[in-house]
Amino acid sequence: MRHLLPRKMNKFLMSGLLAAALAGCAQSPRSTSAPELLPAPAVVKPAIPASPASATAASSGLPHYKCDQGIEFTVRFDNGTAVVDAGPRGNDVLLRDAGGTTPQQTVFSNARMRAEFGLGANGTEAVLHYASPALQTRCARG
Repeated sequence: MRHLLPRKMNKFLMSGLLAAALAGCAQSPRSTSAPELLPAPAVVKPAIPASPASATAASSGLPHYKCDQGIEFTVRFDNGTAVVDAGPRGNDVLLRDAGGTTPQQTVFSNARMRAEFGLGANGTEAVLHYASPALQTRCARG
């Protein structure tokens, strides 16, 4: 007898829920008009932010270089040093090094990188040599 009582209650509850659902459907009028269409959302393309190196160069007036592998950097020469700010690649303080084949060519280095400035016909090119991972890239001032 105990098993029959819960089953009867379940049938009773289910039939009540079904009746309520059907009654709700019968009371709501069906719309014969087409559904209202909402306007498509406007597509807004985000502005591409300037790279940190180019933003720094614009605001500071420092020489700005663009390189082959998408590397950009600014450099500040001061008292035998070159401070290279390459944005995501980091900042490096390089010391004046021996080297250069012309008076306008200067070489600076530290344990992580070596930079040669004053290259090219106008002296506006540079070469960066990264030690790890090994990378050499040609750069132009601009």
